[in-house]
Amino acid sequence: MSTDLIDYGLTDRADRRVTLRPVDDENWRAVADVVPLDEQRAFVAPSAARYLLLSMREGVWRSLAVYADEEVVGHLMWGHDNDDLTYWLGGMLVDAGQQGRGLGRAAVLSLVRWLMERPDCPAVRLSVDQSNVTARRLYASVGFVEQEPDEDGEIVAEIARDVARRPADAV
Repeated sequence: MSTDLIDYGLTDRADRRVTLRPVDDENWRAVADVVPLDEQRAFVAPSAARYLLLSMREGVWRSLAVYADEEVVGHLMWGHDNDDLTYWLGGMLVDAGQQGRGLGRAAVLSLVRWLMERPDCPAVRLSVDQSNVTARRLYASVGFVEQEPDEDGEIVAEIARDVARRPADAV
């Protein structure tokens, strides 16, 4: 399944089209420069550059650039767990100056839908710090159901195939 462009017609609150694209020679610097709000640094990397390196060096994660129209506004990554055969969302950042506009929600919905199109994807999972109330609210709003905490004490949340296929206004 190609990752040339992931586009489900979703928009942010400013009516900008939100798409996911591969990180490439032309956008990697803009993606690397994505930084969270200061208060989010307890939960995520200080910049997307760390996530890009994880994707490049560890071979587990695949990075994607989040665009609003033609502007890089964020980063997220996904991976496949060969043990339980699920897909995972990780390393999500929306640039501090772009937050509060619905970009994170549109990016998560787009990635989940794209992953669910894979015939081998029964569910998408993520882990989130128990005290990261804002992120937990976002994930719940798109259909993620919290499970048990993982070995690091983070909450694991999952969205099943049937939930992910509902229209955007239903989730």
